[in-house]
Amino acid sequence: MERYFEINEQGHNIRCKLYCQDARSVRQVVLFCHGFGGHKDNHAAARFAEKLLAKHKKAALVTFDWPCHGDDVKKKLTLADCGTYLDLLIPHVRQKFGTEDLYAYATSFGGYLLLKYIAQQGSPFRKIVLRCPALNLYESMTQTIMTAADLEKIQKGKEVPAGFDRKVLVGQQFLQEIRETDIRTWDFLDWAEDILIIHGTDDEIIPFEEAHRFSENQLIELIPAEGADHRFRNQVKMDLAIKQILEFFRL
Repeated sequence: MERYFEINEQGHNIRCKLYCQDARSVRQVVLFCHGFGGHKDNHAAARFAEKLLAKHKKAALVTFDWPCHGDDVKKKLTLADCGTYLDLLIPHVRQKFGTEDLYAYATSFGGYLLLKYIAQQGSPFRKIVLRCPALNLYESMTQTIMTAADLEKIQKGKEVPAGFDRKVLVGQQFLQEIRETDIRTWDFLDWAEDILIIHGTDDEIIPFEEAHRFSENQLIELIPAEGADHRFRNQVKMDLAIKQILEFFRL
Protein backbone atom coordinates (compact mmCIF):
# COMPACT_ATOMS: atom_id res chain seq x y z
CA MET A 1 0.00 0.00 0.00
CA GLU A 2 1.17 3.51 -0.82
CA ARG A 3 -0.55 6.48 0.74
CA TYR A 4 0.17 10.19 1.01
CA PHE A 5 -0.45 12.13 4.21
CA GLU A 6 0.42 15.53 5.62
CA ILE A 7 1.52 16.84 8.99
CA ASN A 8 0.21 20.32 9.74
CA GLU A 9 1.68 21.65 12.96
CA GLN A 10 3.20 24.90 14.21
CA GLY A 11 2.57 26.57 10.86
CA HIS A 12 4.43 23.89 8.90
CA ASN A 13 3.03 21.54 6.26
CA ILE A 14 5.11 18.37 5.81
CA ARG A 15 4.19 16.27 2.75
CA CYS A 16 4.76 12.57 3.50
CA LYS A 17 4.38 9.19 1.82
CA LEU A 18 3.75 5.85 3.53
CA TYR A 19 4.67 2.40 2.23
CA CYS A 20 3.27 -0.59 4.15
CA GLN A 21 1.17 -3.73 3.75
CA ASP A 22 -1.34 -3.01 6.51
CA ALA A 23 -1.14 0.24 8.47
CA ARG A 24 -2.98 -1.38 11.41
CA SER A 25 -0.27 -4.01 11.93
CA VAL A 26 2.85 -1.85 11.61
CA ARG A 27 5.40 -2.44 14.38
CA GLN A 28 8.65 -1.05 12.91
CA VAL A 29 9.06 2.15 10.89
CA VAL A 30 11.96 3.20 8.68
CA LEU A 31 12.21 6.95 8.10
CA PHE A 32 13.74 7.68 4.69
CA CYS A 33 15.49 11.05 4.25
CA HIS A 34 16.18 11.99 0.62
CA GLY A 35 19.02 14.10 -0.72
CA PHE A 36 19.37 17.67 -1.95
CA GLY A 37 16.96 18.46 -4.78
CA GLY A 38 15.16 15.15 -4.22
CA HIS A 39 11.58 14.38 -3.18
CA LYS A 40 9.43 11.81 -1.39
CA ASP A 41 8.49 10.01 -4.65
CA ASN A 42 12.05 8.98 -5.43
CA HIS A 43 13.12 5.64 -6.87
CA ALA A 44 15.51 4.78 -4.04
CA ALA A 45 12.75 4.97 -1.42
CA ALA A 46 10.31 2.96 -3.55
CA ARG A 47 12.89 0.25 -4.26
CA PHE A 48 13.87 0.00 -0.61
CA ALA A 49 10.21 -0.19 0.47
CA GLU A 50 9.61 -3.01 -2.02
CA LYS A 51 12.47 -5.08 -0.59
CA LEU A 52 11.63 -4.18 3.03
CA LEU A 53 7.96 -5.15 2.82
CA ALA A 54 8.70 -8.39 0.98
CA LYS A 55 10.58 -9.62 4.06
CA HIS A 56 9.00 -7.71 6.93
CA LYS A 57 5.22 -7.57 6.71
CA LYS A 58 4.84 -5.53 9.89
CA ALA A 59 7.29 -2.85 8.79
CA ALA A 60 6.61 0.47 7.09
CA LEU A 61 8.64 3.11 5.32
CA VAL A 62 7.84 6.81 5.66
CA THR A 63 9.45 9.36 3.40
CA PHE A 64 8.80 13.08 3.14
CA ASP A 65 9.77 16.28 1.35
CA TRP A 66 12.39 18.45 3.03
CA PRO A 67 11.62 22.19 3.09
CA CYS A 68 11.68 23.64 -0.46
CA HIS A 69 11.86 20.12 -1.95
CA GLY A 70 9.30 18.10 -3.88
CA ASP A 71 5.80 19.43 -3.22
CA ASP A 72 6.83 21.46 -0.19
CA VAL A 73 5.53 25.03 -0.30
CA LYS A 74 8.39 26.82 1.46
CA LYS A 75 10.46 29.18 -0.65
CA LYS A 76 13.52 29.72 1.56
CA LEU A 77 15.72 26.81 2.60
CA THR A 78 17.15 26.93 6.13
CA LEU A 79 18.78 24.33 8.36
CA ALA A 80 16.43 25.37 11.16
CA ASP A 81 13.33 24.42 9.15
CA CYS A 82 14.90 21.07 8.21
CA GLY A 83 15.47 20.33 11.90
CA THR A 84 11.92 21.38 12.74
CA TYR A 85 10.53 18.92 10.17
CA LEU A 86 12.32 16.08 11.98
CA ASP A 87 11.16 17.43 15.34
CA LEU A 88 7.55 17.21 14.15
CA LEU A 89 7.78 14.07 12.04
CA ILE A 90 9.41 11.68 14.54
CA PRO A 91 6.80 11.98 17.35
CA HIS A 92 4.00 11.98 14.78
CA VAL A 93 5.20 8.66 13.35
CA ARG A 94 5.62 7.19 16.84
CA GLN A 95 2.09 8.15 17.80
CA LYS A 96 0.55 7.20 14.45
CA PHE A 97 1.83 3.62 14.65
CA GLY A 98 2.15 3.28 18.42
CA THR A 99 5.79 2.25 18.25
CA GLU A 100 9.22 3.31 19.50
CA ASP A 101 10.83 0.92 17.01
CA LEU A 102 12.23 3.52 14.58
CA TYR A 103 15.04 3.20 12.04
CA ALA A 104 16.53 5.76 9.65
CA TYR A 105 17.89 5.50 6.12
CA ALA A 106 19.26 8.76 4.76
CA THR A 107 21.08 9.72 1.59
CA SER A 108 23.42 12.62 0.78
CA PHE A 109 21.92 15.90 2.12
CA GLY A 110 19.50 13.82 4.17
CA GLY A 111 22.46 12.11 5.82
CA TYR A 112 24.01 15.47 6.69
CA LEU A 113 20.74 16.67 8.24
CA LEU A 114 20.22 13.44 10.18
CA LEU A 115 23.74 13.59 11.65
CA LYS A 116 23.17 17.22 12.59
CA TYR A 117 19.88 16.28 14.25
CA ILE A 118 21.20 13.44 16.41
CA ALA A 119 24.24 15.46 17.48
CA GLN A 120 21.95 18.21 18.73
CA GLN A 121 18.90 16.24 19.89
CA GLY A 122 20.15 12.70 20.52
CA SER A 123 19.12 9.71 18.45
CA PRO A 124 15.55 8.33 18.58
CA PHE A 125 16.54 5.52 16.19
CA ARG A 126 17.58 1.94 16.89
CA LYS A 127 19.79 1.88 13.79
CA ILE A 128 20.83 4.46 11.19
CA VAL A 129 22.18 3.89 7.68
CA LEU A 130 23.74 6.75 5.71
CA ARG A 131 24.28 6.24 1.99
CA CYS A 132 26.81 8.69 0.56
CA PRO A 133 26.19 11.28 3.31
CA ALA A 134 27.07 14.87 2.37
CA LEU A 135 29.74 15.21 5.03
CA ASN A 136 31.50 18.04 3.22
CA LEU A 137 28.25 19.76 2.25
CA TYR A 138 29.64 23.27 1.87
CA GLU A 139 32.51 22.17 -0.38
CA SER A 140 30.30 19.92 -2.49
CA MET A 141 27.77 22.71 -2.97
CA THR A 142 30.26 25.43 -3.86
CA GLN A 143 32.84 23.36 -5.77
CA THR A 144 30.82 20.63 -7.49
CA ILE A 145 27.08 21.30 -7.62
CA MET A 146 27.23 25.04 -8.25
CA THR A 147 29.16 26.86 -10.96
CA ALA A 148 31.49 29.84 -10.68
CA ALA A 149 28.75 31.93 -12.30
CA ASP A 150 26.29 30.78 -9.62
CA LEU A 151 28.65 31.80 -6.84
CA GLU A 152 29.24 35.18 -8.45
CA LYS A 153 25.48 35.83 -8.49
CA ILE A 154 25.19 34.78 -4.84
CA GLN A 155 28.00 37.15 -3.88
CA LYS A 156 25.89 39.92 -5.43
CA GLY A 157 22.99 39.01 -3.14
CA LYS A 158 21.01 36.90 -5.59
CA GLU A 159 19.65 33.37 -5.21
CA VAL A 160 20.40 30.65 -7.76
CA PRO A 161 18.67 27.31 -8.49
CA ALA A 162 20.69 24.21 -7.56
CA GLY A 163 19.99 20.52 -7.24
CA PHE A 164 18.84 17.50 -9.22
CA ASP A 165 15.15 16.48 -9.53
CA ARG A 166 13.81 19.82 -8.30
CA LYS A 167 15.96 22.92 -8.29
CA VAL A 168 16.19 24.62 -4.92
CA LEU A 169 16.98 28.31 -4.55
CA VAL A 170 20.23 28.83 -2.67
CA GLY A 171 21.51 32.15 -1.38
CA GLN A 172 24.13 33.64 0.91
CA GLN A 173 22.31 32.76 4.13
CA PHE A 174 22.10 29.03 3.38
CA LEU A 175 25.74 28.84 2.25
CA GLN A 176 26.82 30.64 5.40
CA GLU A 177 24.77 28.22 7.53
CA ILE A 178 26.34 25.10 6.04
CA ARG A 179 29.83 26.63 6.10
CA GLU A 180 29.46 27.23 9.84
CA THR A 181 27.86 23.82 10.45
CA ASP A 182 30.67 21.43 9.59
CA ILE A 183 29.49 18.11 11.02
CA ARG A 184 32.89 16.54 10.33
CA THR A 185 34.18 18.34 13.41
CA TRP A 186 31.40 17.06 15.70
CA ASP A 187 31.44 14.00 17.97
CA PHE A 188 29.22 11.00 17.08
CA LEU A 189 31.00 8.35 19.16
CA ASP A 190 27.97 7.84 21.42
CA TRP A 191 25.98 6.52 18.43
CA ALA A 192 28.78 4.95 16.39
CA GLU A 193 27.75 1.32 17.00
CA ASP A 194 24.27 2.00 15.65
CA ILE A 195 25.38 3.78 12.46
CA LEU A 196 26.44 2.26 9.15
CA ILE A 197 27.79 4.24 6.18
CA ILE A 198 27.63 2.86 2.63
CA HIS A 199 29.57 5.01 0.18
CA GLY A 200 30.33 4.62 -3.51
CA THR A 201 34.01 4.51 -4.37
CA ASP A 202 33.22 6.45 -7.58
CA ASP A 203 31.05 9.09 -5.91
CA GLU A 204 31.40 12.21 -8.03
CA ILE A 205 29.70 14.55 -5.52
CA ILE A 206 30.99 13.48 -2.10
CA PRO A 207 34.47 11.92 -2.42
CA PHE A 208 34.81 8.46 -0.90
CA GLU A 209 37.83 9.73 1.04
CA GLU A 210 35.54 11.99 3.06
CA ALA A 211 33.48 9.02 4.23
CA HIS A 212 36.59 6.95 4.93
CA ARG A 213 38.18 9.68 7.04
CA PHE A 214 34.95 10.42 8.91
CA SER A 215 34.19 6.76 9.66
CA GLU A 216 37.71 6.19 11.01
CA ASN A 217 37.55 9.27 13.23
CA GLN A 218 34.12 8.36 14.57
CA LEU A 219 34.60 4.56 14.77
CA ILE A 220 31.63 4.04 12.44
CA GLU A 221 31.43 1.01 10.17
CA LEU A 222 31.94 1.88 6.50
CA ILE A 223 31.06 -0.39 3.58
CA PRO A 224 32.70 0.71 0.30
CA ALA A 225 30.40 0.22 -2.69
CA GLU A 226 32.91 -0.55 -5.42
CA GLY A 227 32.25 1.44 -8.59
CA ALA A 228 29.05 3.06 -7.31
CA ASP A 229 28.36 6.72 -8.09
CA HIS A 230 26.65 9.21 -5.78
CA ARG A 231 23.10 8.25 -6.70
CA PHE A 232 23.71 4.51 -7.09
CA ARG A 233 22.23 4.54 -10.59
CA ASN A 234 23.44 0.99 -11.17
CA GLN A 235 20.50 -1.12 -9.99
CA VAL A 236 22.66 -4.12 -9.09
CA LYS A 237 24.76 -1.95 -6.77
CA MET A 238 21.60 -0.38 -5.33
CA ASP A 239 20.06 -3.78 -4.58
CA LEU A 240 23.27 -4.93 -2.89
CA ALA A 241 23.22 -1.81 -0.73
CA ILE A 242 19.59 -2.48 0.21
CA LYS A 243 20.53 -6.03 1.22
CA GLN A 244 23.31 -4.68 3.44
CA ILE A 245 20.96 -2.11 4.99
CA LEU A 246 18.32 -4.70 5.85
CA GLU A 247 20.97 -6.95 7.40
CA PHE A 248 22.22 -4.06 9.54
CA PHE A 249 18.70 -3.14 10.68
CA ARG A 250 17.94 -6.73 11.73
CA LEU A 251 14.23 -5.99 11.86
